Amino acid sequence: MSRMGVRGGGGAVALGCKMVGGGRDGTLDVCTRVCIVDEQEAILYESFVKPLIPVTHYRYETTGIRPEHLRDAPMVKQAIRRVQDILLNGEQSYPYSSRGAARLLVGHGLEHDLDTLGMDYPAHLRRDTATYPPLMKTSARLMSNSVRYLTRSCLGYDIQTGGHHHPYDDCVAAMQLYRRMCAMSHLHLHGRPKDDEDESTVKAFPAWRQRELERMSPEELLAMSKPDYQCWCLEDVRRC
Repeated sequence: MSRMGVRGGGGAVALGCKMVGGGRDGTLDVCTRVCIVDEQEAILYESFVKPLIPVTHYRYETTGIRPEHLRDAPMVKQAIRRVQDILLNGEQSYPYSSRGAARLLVGHGLEHDLDTLGMDYPAHLRRDTATYPPLMKTSARLMSNSVRYLTRSCLGYDIQTGGHHHPYDDCVAAMQLYRRMCAMSHLHLHGRPKDDEDESTVKAFPAWRQRELERMSPEELLAMSKPDYQCWCLEDVRRC
């Protein structure tokens, strides 16, 4: 079964894949269901996928997938072509040095999803909620949070609470997380009320340096900052 909608006009789409088990012991993740939604959470493509290797564990309790779902499903190579068409959005090849008309790809654990599909996508066009530092655990070292935890803590609702998990829910959660992060403002660019300033912030610089920084424009402050990741809140505001 396959469902496709009209291509959205947004600059980003979210990808979600559902895995069953392959290999002798069923522990190898094999993609057998793919879903892509646009920024308005409308389905652009959703289909079961027939994998290249035999399925040895359907993980039915969480996937809801049975052998009959894959019997007439398109081969994974066909699904890859459909996914690529949506992502490229008219481009002839992946734009590795610029964006062009290609869409941003949003998801949770994109590297794993793309790997199980057997495809690649330029890193500068990926927006992964599993590896975006503000959404990661910051104890001893950065570690990914589950999409279930992020949806509950950041969006205020629950997914994957029991029964069968649909990749559409993962797509929507990832897209909403992306848009939430995209809409956040830079405190160091926009400032904050004096009542909210704590003592450590005030003492971070000598008084003369503090006054100098306050006279700088947002562009000058941005130029001197050295983030170790690309902040989504600096994305094109027309999309976010």
